[in-house]
Amino acid sequence: MLPASAAALAVLAALLAWPVPALLGRARWPQRDPLVALVCWQAIGLAGGLSIIGALLVHGLAPWGHSLPEAWWSWVRGEPADDPVRGDHWVTMTLAAVLATQLLGVLALSWWRTARARRRHRDLLELVVEPAAAPDTRLLEHPVPVAFCIPGGRPLLVLSSGMVEELDEAELAAVVEHERAHLREHHHLLLLPFVAWEAALPVLPAAARAHTAVRDLVEMRADDVALRALDGPEPRRTLARAIVGAAGGGAEVPSGALAVSGGGVRARVVRLLEPPSPLPTAARWAALVSAGLLLLLPTALLLVPAL
Repeated sequence: MLPASAAALAVLAALLAWPVPALLGRARWPQRDPLVALVCWQAIGLAGGLSIIGALLVHGLAPWGHSLPEAWWSWVRGEPADDPVRGDHWVTMTLAAVLATQLLGVLALSWWRTARARRRHRDLLELVVEPAAAPDTRLLEHPVPVAFCIPGGRPLLVLSSGMVEELDEAELAAVVEHERAHLREHHHLLLLPFVAWEAALPVLPAAARAHTAVRDLVEMRADDVALRALDGPEPRRTLARAIVGAAGGGAEVPSGALAVSGGGVRARVVRLLEPPSPLPTAARWAALVSAGLLLLLPTALLLVPAL
């Protein structure tokens, strides 16, 4: 059973490493429901990592048993293998350990570096900012229009004086609601795995594609959440003008921060001014169920032979 499971996991890993991310990255429907698309991207990332590590591990442990739990336990206890152990078994086990260590290590390192950068920027900003008119926001004296939030245990939402002068009251409220959406829904946690994936596997085109897609989708999701909180006759045009105003300054935001001009500005403005039709309920559930099944498939391939 284990050789067949290893082959199936390898095929699944290959699909999730290139064609599936490529298809989802080119698809138009994610703009219709960014939240569902973000769930799908998370499923692809998790299932892809589990599949490639699982395929290597299953092949390497095949001589020790007929299922992964049995083979793993036999190997840990130092029992002799049932079948001859070849060099490729040791190589794949080593690769599985190296890849798992690299992915988890890069994820932990990315989290630590990002948290450290955010903490440093927050400490510096708290020395120079002052309370702004909107609740829970801070004003930074800077002529260039910029708005961003620094997530974490002590979140910070910053508006520059240039931004306050550039935008009218409704547009400024749209920017604030956009940044609040980032903080409220913890979008930085959705981005972190893909930052690590790109850093761990820079030669894999899907890693960069996935990071870019997720970054744009969290901005679209924040736009959608902000629209619900905006008053006025044309909230979409108000938010679109605010995004253009923030992007026009060209200012860079601190590392690890999330900004209203953070990604996909043109696509987001077009989406606001020419909103696509909502994703049908059936299609929405189909995508969510597919994401769930995608996570279950490698798990089943690893554990079902034990049953």
